[in-house]
Amino acid sequence: MKIVIAEVMHETNTFSNVPTTRELFELWEWARGEEILANHSGVRDFLGGMIDGARQRGIEVVGAFAANAYPAGTITKETFDSLQDELLSGIAEAGKVDAICLSLHGAGVAEGIDDLEGVLLKAVRERVGYEIPLIATLDLHGNITDQMIAEADILLGVHLYPHTDCYERGLEAVELAERMVKGELVPRMYRAKLPLIVPTSTTNLSPAKDINEACYRWEREPGMIDCAFFHGFPYTDIPELGVTVVAVANHDEELAKRAAESVAELIWKKREEFEPQVLSPQEGLALAKQAAAFPVVLNETSDNPGGGTPGDGTYLLRAMLEADLQDACFGFIYDPEVAALAHEKGVGATIEVLLGGKTDRLHGEPIALTAYVKALTDGKFITSSPMGKGSPVDLGKSVRLQANGVDILVCSVKTQVLDEQIFLLHGIDVTTYKIVALKSSQHFRASFEPISAQIITVDSPGLTTLRFQSFEYKRLQRPVYPLDPVASV
Repeated sequence: MKIVIAEVMHETNTFSNVPTTRELFELWEWARGEEILANHSGVRDFLGGMIDGARQRGIEVVGAFAANAYPAGTITKETFDSLQDELLSGIAEAGKVDAICLSLHGAGVAEGIDDLEGVLLKAVRERVGYEIPLIATLDLHGNITDQMIAEADILLGVHLYPHTDCYERGLEAVELAERMVKGELVPRMYRAKLPLIVPTSTTNLSPAKDINEACYRWEREPGMIDCAFFHGFPYTDIPELGVTVVAVANHDEELAKRAAESVAELIWKKREEFEPQVLSPQEGLALAKQAAAFPVVLNETSDNPGGGTPGDGTYLLRAMLEADLQDACFGFIYDPEVAALAHEKGVGATIEVLLGGKTDRLHGEPIALTAYVKALTDGKFITSSPMGKGSPVDLGKSVRLQANGVDILVCSVKTQVLDEQIFLLHGIDVTTYKIVALKSSQHFRASFEPISAQIITVDSPGLTTLRFQSFEYKRLQRPVYPLDPVASV
């Protein structure tokens, strides 16, 4: 048996003013053929799981094309055309295969295309037909559409947020593909959609944890293959934005329908429980300073690069610099200009800079800062988080600055903080600090929950704020809760 694997991964924040270009994809990955197998072997991600799943089962695996870019604004048409051409040509070059396994996201948007994944799946079908099994793995923040359901045989969403089960979903994709090829599995999918958008909600805690447990109970039913709660991506202004449940059963669409609708009904009953507690940076710092145990982690959810923000927001950092702190660190703010200047001046120098706030004014004004250059690095490390463990990261020229009792990390490539590695690279052991601040919504929890005494989420104006009412949705199908009163579904 032979399978071909491929990836086109992008979570699009349509409110961002930074268009996603081919260059942004190439900054992270734009690979073909054997390069894909080399990049992802031994890595805990979707493709890593597919590669290991195939090898464990004695299945020949061929890489077609893999591209992923960090979340940002709408993908340009030119970039989308290149992505689609590379994907289709890579699949064609793989020759005759028994199944196709794709790693997609579910919240991709390109110029003129609301449903990037649905369009790509249809293009693949037009090339290979409908007889060959086609399975796609997806992020749980996918906005799942009818076209995606129609074109794929199986959609497998990660259950966990932080997404520590991507690898397992990759393994599962190959297992199910093999069962389809052998004739043991005839999948039937059903999608239940709700007029609901929810904030970024960790599955470590209720109510998302409770919804997952309901999904797992359905998965134990005879004939059930999968049941997944898709939170949707609330920062994508498209008509089909929203919460969905996708269930897959073996040769039994009615069973899949019962499962999806049952879980959707539970989500709707719990919709008010998703309402977040919103604290300002100042309120969060006040709580942190009162804490009896440390470290306290403050996550700036409103400027989470993992959701398409610029990563150079200044609200939390400014509050920290004004709060008379000691034993505090901030990791990190995106500002290649400041990082370059620090590298030019060298360790031991004192520099005067305007830090952050360079992409837009929504995320705060630049901070006029006099800082001491404590350490310089190349920004390179290996991910240790259970999410993507083993994958290399290159954040470019990076620096540890010190000012007003705060150690500030500044890097040249934007990303959210997943683990302690960027701190350790600059000589900071976060377990010895009282306050640790970072930019992320939930993914950081996989590494930081075990080592922190408390986690406090702070919010402010930003492209991933928990306050949906601050966005001007122009294309979202209304009414939708909590933006509108919705009596029933």
